[in-house]
Amino acid sequence: MRYSLTHKTTYRYSSPVAQSHHLMHLTPRQLDRQRIIHHALSVKPQPAARIERQDYFGNSVLLVAIETAHNDLVIDMRSTVEVQPAHTIDVAACRPWERVADAIAARPQAVEIGVAPFLPPTRLTTPTHDIVDYARGSFPQGTPVLAGALDLTRRINEDFTFDATATDVSTPLVEMFAKRAGVCQDFSHLFLACVRALHIPARYVSGYILTHPPPGRPRLAGADASHAWVSVWTPEFGWVDFDPTNNLMPGEEHVVAAYGRDFDDVSPISGILLGGNEHTVTVAVDMVPLG
Repeated sequence: MRYSLTHKTTYRYSSPVAQSHHLMHLTPRQLDRQRIIHHALSVKPQPAARIERQDYFGNSVLLVAIETAHNDLVIDMRSTVEVQPAHTIDVAACRPWERVADAIAARPQAVEIGVAPFLPPTRLTTPTHDIVDYARGSFPQGTPVLAGALDLTRRINEDFTFDATATDVSTPLVEMFAKRAGVCQDFSHLFLACVRALHIPARYVSGYILTHPPPGRPRLAGADASHAWVSVWTPEFGWVDFDPTNNLMPGEEHVVAAYGRDFDDVSPISGILLGGNEHTVTVAVDMVPLG
C-alpha cells in the first residue's frame, strides 16, 4: 500500500512567544517493509536554526530554534510512504517466555545493546502488583512468548474501553488501569509494563494507522490521528508488532514513525518557550491510500 500522510499541528498563544526551541519525531522510518518516497516538514515562523539528526534509537529527529516573536506556530509534515505486508508468523514457534532472558544473556554484545534498553520499566511503564498479576493471566508457565503477547493484546482490547476523555498525557498508568479506560498510548504503556515485568523486551511504537469511515459515510479530511502500539523481541523472529487498541498484529495499514522505551522518547513535538502564556493546539492528520 502507498499512502499520502499529512500531520499538521497549529499552536496559538495568548501572548507572544519571544523565543522557542522544539524537538520533533515526525519523520517516518525507513524499514525493510516501509519505504519513504517523499518527505517534507515545514515550520512557520521560519526557524533561525534547523538541525536534522538521528537519536539513540535510530529515529529521525528535527530540532529547531525560533527567535522571531510569534503568536502562532505551524508545523506541517507531508510524506508519501509505501508499506509492504507483514510476514506471517507462527506465534507458537518460539521459546517459552521464561527462557527469553537466558537467550539475551547468551547473545553477542551487539544484540544485547539493541535489546537491553527495552527491558527495564520506565516512568510511564512501572508496574504495580495488580498489573503483574494481570500480566500473568496471559503467560502461564511454558507459554511461547509471542503467543502470550497475542493473548495479552486480546485481553487489553476486551477489558479496557477506548475513551479519549478518560485520560490525558499526564494520567498515571495506575489510574488508567483502575479506570479500565484510555487511549492507544495508555494501552501500549500497560502492555509494556506487563511484559517487561516478566523480563520480556518490548518497545513503544509511534506512528499512524489507516482509519475507515462508517459504512455509507464519507471520509472526513483531517479526522485521522497519530497512533501507538508495541513490539516484542524474541530470538527467533526479532521484533514483532502487536496493537492492543485494535486487537491485531499490525500489517500494511500501520506506518511507523519512531521507536522508544515509552511516549516520552518519541513525543511528536516537544519544546520549551519563552513567553506565550496560555495556548491552544489543533492537530489535523490524514492518511490517504494512493493505491
